[in-house]
Amino acid sequence: MFLFLVVALAVVVAAVTLAVVGGGDNGPLPDAAPERLVDFLPPDRPVSRADVDGLRFPLTARGYRMADVDDALGRLGAELAERDARIADLESALAGARAAAAHLSMDKPAPHREDEQP
Repeated sequence: MFLFLVVALAVVVAAVTLAVVGGGDNGPLPDAAPERLVDFLPPDRPVSRADVDGLRFPLTARGYRMADVDDALGRLGAELAERDARIADLESALAGARAAAAHLSMDKPAPHREDEQP
C-alpha cells in the first residue's frame, strides 16, 4: 500500500512539473507583465490634494514597486520644498510691507486742530 502511494505521488508531481515547464498542450506558463503605476502625479501642473488621494501604487510580491514609490515621494518632496520657499518669500515680503507701512505712519504728521474753525 505504501509503495502505491509513493508511485501515485511521483506521477502527480511529474504531471504538474510537465504542465508548468512546457509539457502541456499550451506550452509553458506565460510571463506575467508587471503592473505599472497608471495614474502618476501630473507633470504639467502642481500636485493637488485630489492627486495625492487618488494615487495608488500597484502591488508586487513584496509590497510596492520601490521605483514608483521613490518617484512619487521625490516629486512630492520637491513640490513641498518649492511651496515652503514660496511661503517664506511671501512672509518676508509681507513683513517688509508692514515695516514700511509702520514707518510711513510714524513719519506722517498729525493733523492740526488749529486749522479748523467752528
